[in-house]
Amino acid sequence: MNIFGEIIHDRRSVRDFEERAVPLSVIKEIIADACEAPSAGNRQPWGFVVIVDRDMMKRLSDESKTRLLEDESVIRSPLLRMYRGILKDEQHNVFYNAPCLVYITGPKRFHSTSADCSLAASYFMISAALRGLGTCWVDLGSYIRDPGLLEEIGVPDNHRIIAPVIMGYPKNIPERPQRKEPRIFKIIG
Repeated sequence: MNIFGEIIHDRRSVRDFEERAVPLSVIKEIIADACEAPSAGNRQPWGFVVIVDRDMMKRLSDESKTRLLEDESVIRSPLLRMYRGILKDEQHNVFYNAPCLVYITGPKRFHSTSADCSLAASYFMISAALRGLGTCWVDLGSYIRDPGLLEEIGVPDNHRIIAPVIMGYPKNIPERPQRKEPRIFKIIG
């Protein structure tokens, strides 16, 4: 298997990190790799907000939990219902006290923003894994609605958060979860 095959096979969502910081130079290299992702019309619409301040991450976690609990559609969601306990737990940090959080954002007006920024997030996580770092896309951390807080962290008014990705040096790598067989509905030709 080639290096790429090994990385995509071995990469895991990591939620337990060592205390050491990820150097800013490494974070910038990973972001540069993420910008190699394809995008619709080659717009490259993504933007990045890097947060290495744990107090700020806790504020963002608390804001996101509050907004999730206020959102009726979320409360009715069977998937998110299972998170209700941790959302109500004042001590729980949705970012797992990671040393680094990177928000990948994109323009509100493009219909392809979610797909484009998701591709950038995938490249980001693969690049981090190549450097021995662990990542986890934490969607529970994307519900930041406070305009003042969004301005404070630098998310432009015309952007929305697509992918909150935590990153750091893993204490351990989780076991590979069972994978389903590919569902190929039809091959034509």
